[in-house]
Amino acid sequence: MAYKSLTDFIQTLEKEGELIRIKEFVNPELEITEITDRISKMPGGGKALLFENNGTDFPILINAFGSDKRMKLSLGVENLDDIADEIEALFKKLSSPKKNIIEKLKLLPELGKVAAYMPKVVSGRGKSQEVIHKNPDLSKIPVLKCWPADGGKFITLPMVITKDPLTNIRNVGMYRLQVFEKDLTGMHWHKHKVGARHFDEYKKLGKKMPIAVAIGGDPAYTYSATAPLPDNMDEFMLAGFLRKQKVKLVKCITQNIEVPSDADIIIEGYVDPEEDFILEGPFGDHTGYYSLADYYPKFHVTCITHRKDAIYPTTIVGIPPQEDAYIGKATERIFIAPMRMTLVPELTDMNLPVYGVAHNLTIVSIKKTFAGQATKVMNALWGAGQMMFNKILVVVDHEVNVHNYSEVFKAFANHTDPVHDLHFSVGPLDVLDHASSKYAFGSKFCIDATKKFPEEIAKRPNTEGKKETQLEISKKIKETHKEITDVSFTGSDNENEIIFISFQKSKFLHAKELANSLAEMDNLSSTKMVIFFDKEVNIHDLPSSIWLVTNNIDPKRDSYLIENNMNKFVAIDGTRKTASNDSFDRDWPNIIVADDKTIKSIDEKWGRLNIGEFIKSPSEYYKPLIINEGAVVKKNDPTTD
Repeated sequence: MAYKSLTDFIQTLEKEGELIRIKEFVNPELEITEITDRISKMPGGGKALLFENNGTDFPILINAFGSDKRMKLSLGVENLDDIADEIEALFKKLSSPKKNIIEKLKLLPELGKVAAYMPKVVSGRGKSQEVIHKNPDLSKIPVLKCWPADGGKFITLPMVITKDPLTNIRNVGMYRLQVFEKDLTGMHWHKHKVGARHFDEYKKLGKKMPIAVAIGGDPAYTYSATAPLPDNMDEFMLAGFLRKQKVKLVKCITQNIEVPSDADIIIEGYVDPEEDFILEGPFGDHTGYYSLADYYPKFHVTCITHRKDAIYPTTIVGIPPQEDAYIGKATERIFIAPMRMTLVPELTDMNLPVYGVAHNLTIVSIKKTFAGQATKVMNALWGAGQMMFNKILVVVDHEVNVHNYSEVFKAFANHTDPVHDLHFSVGPLDVLDHASSKYAFGSKFCIDATKKFPEEIAKRPNTEGKKETQLEISKKIKETHKEITDVSFTGSDNENEIIFISFQKSKFLHAKELANSLAEMDNLSSTKMVIFFDKEVNIHDLPSSIWLVTNNIDPKRDSYLIENNMNKFVAIDGTRKTASNDSFDRDWPNIIVADDKTIKSIDEKWGRLNIGEFIKSPSEYYKPLIINEGAVVKKNDPTTD
């Protein structure tokens, strides 16, 4: 269904009991983030929040996509899988062989549907241009400063509209904008993004690059800007498909580019490729860590337009779960059909676990029919669009429910040889990956947890050892390794396939040394993986442990394959990396938490917000993991270097 405006969507949320209006004054600097972080981490994602009193004329909408229900409401469907089914059915109709002219003519209605989704430029001005500010001032918009060590205020839900200067093909991407002056922001597009490619083309031509930033409107617009579409496919076409109504575009006031006629706010401007870049960041990012300051193009604002009743939608990201997790889940469901039809026909299901922060961890199931098929799927996926950023891939058989982690674990325990069924590769990584030794480049690995054909089964050494309880094993490990502070297990009491260990790291390759020492124990014969954590980590909290280890490893560098007559396992060093202990020479970012002043302020204000029972700040839980204030872990801290 199509929403006439963001206000129309807000009314739907309110009717469905999915919105809370907050009339008490709340500061867009840090306070809105702290409230939203508490609400969004509630079971099911809490409610959408509309902050009506924030010191500006624009109400702030946040957490609007932050639940399964609201994600479905935003795209007008009962089930997100229905969208994938519709895409698959359409592709099959258009691509199936046609025997005669009659069958070909039957396709015309389907082609007509596709044409109806194409965006259309209309004459005149749109609702998004009811108010025009040719002397633009970004301070009039309630842009959030999200986290204490952020470099400033950031626009976090922008639809950045650019065009290829050679083909005139449009792209709509979501690139954060740090506000520096009333008419100047950064343009944070990563090197792998289409906007950056368009920028390179303008640079070759020696021309300024016109850009428009749309904010608000039908939520299908916002979602489409996040979608992993192939290059040269217009995101507004996807929005038209999702809302079953074409997106109407109007020309900008000061730039040669088109924007949705019914968006809430439009920021027009340009990037000059001949200009020096500006230092942008740090920013508390969706990995749960700060992305550190770096140089990006300057975006000069030439005009701001908006609706008379404009709403400012925004979001925060940080330690999961947050609102972006539900957007990611929508992408997981919607894009499984195109992947199956174009790349991996054996693919039966996919799961991007929330604590894997989109690119760190992916679980897929396949209908396996030949030896080596898991690695075939691995190579296909790592070569597919944004899947090239995936760091850890787990492949299971089609009968395994990839959303049931107990089933996935059983598949790993029953079918994975830790030495022979882990496949390593190198390639591009997400720019936000802080653990790789090189910027945006490093290793990744695939765990083949499928049933094995005879050709895939390696000759196994005798690894029969003592059968002891987890309590007995834990006691022996701690007694013989004084630096180990805690031990946790997965599996039943008699099987210890994965062991989590926290320890006081104090020397070069300390985790590797511990792994080799553990390999000499005679009671770990059922162990397939040992994961090491810093001593501050609560290793009994499985989701947080997964979040930490998938963030903190470069798989090839930080994995040690152990095989002897008693044991056969892979050890993984999931600790933070330093120069002295790991020869790691990049800055290591800090984990994102709120400051004590903001937490106290919201604690005191909570009763006046009328948003339900008091919720303790999630930041309090993660405070023990913080080494020092600021975005970067200080290199001279004795606990880290």
